[in-house]
Amino acid sequence: MNQQQLLELPVYTLSRKEKQTFYDQELFNLTLHHYSHCKEYQSIIDTLYKNDVSEKKSPAIAVRLFKHHLLKSISDDDVSMVMTSSGTTSSEVSRIVLDKENIIRQQKVLTSIVKEWLGSQRLPMLIIDHDNVIKNKLSYSARGVGIQGLSIFGRHHTYALNEDMSLNLEAIDDFFERYQHQKIFVFGFTFMIWKYFATELQKRKLSYQFSDATILHSGGWKKLEDEAVSNQQFKNVLANSIASPVGKVGIHNFYGMVEQTGTIHVECEQGHLHCPIWNDIIIRDLNSLEPIGHNVEGIIQVNSLLPTSYPGHSLLTEDVGTVLGEDDCSCGRKGKYFTVSGRLERAEIRGCSDTQS
Repeated sequence: MNQQQLLELPVYTLSRKEKQTFYDQELFNLTLHHYSHCKEYQSIIDTLYKNDVSEKKSPAIAVRLFKHHLLKSISDDDVSMVMTSSGTTSSEVSRIVLDKENIIRQQKVLTSIVKEWLGSQRLPMLIIDHDNVIKNKLSYSARGVGIQGLSIFGRHHTYALNEDMSLNLEAIDDFFERYQHQKIFVFGFTFMIWKYFATELQKRKLSYQFSDATILHSGGWKKLEDEAVSNQQFKNVLANSIASPVGKVGIHNFYGMVEQTGTIHVECEQGHLHCPIWNDIIIRDLNSLEPIGHNVEGIIQVNSLLPTSYPGHSLLTEDVGTVLGEDDCSCGRKGKYFTVSGRLERAEIRGCSDTQS
C-alpha cells in the first residue's frame, strides 16, 4: 500500500476482516524499516525479542524508552521538529523526532479523524489555555502540540485563559457575542478545562449559552480522579457552562499520546473510545504480558501505521484499559472500541496537562 492509499483510508467504516488484509503487513514493514534505520531500536529488538522480526512480528517497546533515549530513524539533517511530552523533570520527558514526511502524514490523518466529529467547515474556536503555550516552533510541548494540531479546524482562535491561568473574561465575552448563534469548537486539556474554566465559571455564576458546541478534550484525568470527579460530572458541569437547555453540546474525550501524535482515539456518544483505521489496540495481561480477550482489564499496547521517522509504531504504554468489542458499537462506527481505567501502579503520571508550562 502506497502512502496516498494509506492516508485516504476511511476512518471508521472497515471491518476487522477488511482491516486485517493489510494492517499486520504494513505494521511489519515499519518494524523492518526501523530495525534497519535505528541502531538503538535494532539493539532493543535483538536483546529483548530474539527472532521476532524474522518471524514477521512487530514487538512492542516500552513507551518509557522515549524518556531516556532519542530514538530516530532519520538523519540529523532531516529533523524538522522535536516534540516533548509532559514531565516534572527533564528525565521524565519523551522526545519524539519528526521529519517533514511524518508531520504531513500526522496532520492528514488527524484531519480525517477530527472531520468525523466536527465536519468539514472550520469553526470559531475557543481554546482553554493561554496563547504563550506555543512558543518554539522546533520543539513543542504536549500542550503546544495539541493546540497546534487542532487549531487548523478552527477560525478566530480565542484563548480563554491568561498566562497566570485566570479567566480572560474579555476574550470569552467577545467570543460569545460574536458566535453564540453559530456552531463552535472548544478544545482544551481535561484538567485545565475543569480547574480553570468550568469550575471558575461556576464559582462566578457565569455561563455562556452557545446554541451548538463540540468540545474535544484529553489528558489530566488522574488529577480529576483524585478529586473524585467522574466523566459524567465533568460533562454535566461543562455543558451547563457553555450550552443552553435547547442548545446542542457534544463533549468528547480522546485518548492519545505525543509518542503517536496524529492518531487519536475519540470517545463516541456511547462513552467508548474508538480506534481509527490506522491504529490498533492490544490488551496484555498485567503479569504475563500475553494478549488477552475482550472485557478483561490489562496493559494497553498501541500500534500505529504512521511513525516512519522514529520507532513509535508499536508501543507498550503504562495505561490500563479494556477492549469492549470490535465492529459492533451501537454508535455505528467499525473497529475496536475500549475504555481506559487508569495508570499502572507506580507509573508516573503522563497526562498532557498534568504539568503546566
